[in-house]
Amino acid sequence: MLKRHIPNAITCTNLFSGCIGIVFAFRGQLEMAAFYVVLSGVFDFFDGMAARLLHVKSAIGKELDSLADMVSFGLLPGVVMYALLAKLSLSGIYPLLPYAGFILTIFSALRLAKFNIDTRQTEEFIGLNTPMNTLFIVSLPFIAKDYPEIIVSPIVLLAIVGINSFLLVSEIPIFSLKLSERSWAKSKFKYIFVIFSALLAAVLQFTAVPFILVLYIAFSVLHFRKLKVKKVEG
Repeated sequence: MLKRHIPNAITCTNLFSGCIGIVFAFRGQLEMAAFYVVLSGVFDFFDGMAARLLHVKSAIGKELDSLADMVSFGLLPGVVMYALLAKLSLSGIYPLLPYAGFILTIFSALRLAKFNIDTRQTEEFIGLNTPMNTLFIVSLPFIAKDYPEIIVSPIVLLAIVGINSFLLVSEIPIFSLKLSERSWAKSKFKYIFVIFSALLAAVLQFTAVPFILVLYIAFSVLHFRKLKVKKVEG
């Protein structure tokens, strides 16, 4: 009886971490917000793993996971972007500019709703998943420390809002990292992506995230193109 509640408890911890991250983001402590995003991502990964290992998947668990993700990977990135844009509006010239950050929250909600009803996304993704989008958004304050001339710009930040919102609801196939197929032949591009991402993260830390995002999309395109070719040949 107890084990069926374990995955949901982990999901609730994801939600709790997301709430704490939002508090830090509203306070302008964006580095701490990023820490809790990573923590939420860890819990989000292990709740599904726990459900599979314990054989206790449930309808309520699926709904709870989506609701938790909406907070941790939907509202939180919107608040982080709001905080970044707010720093550019101190003069009062663009008082409504920061609220554009919540466009990310709207499109994250659309992404999660689409995922819940899209039968094509049982094993892989269609469109950028919300955890990866959130990881990219929370990396921006770290990048801004080294490259303020690039990130600390309303044009750049608004462009990111537009591009990432599009990616969230796009029809671009994106692979999942659950590795249901563990053979090198079938998951070659997934393995290569993980190796490259780990190396980049070790060297560049949060600054590596934009490069990892580009690699994620690029390797996903190659992965699904390879599957399509095999299907045609087969």
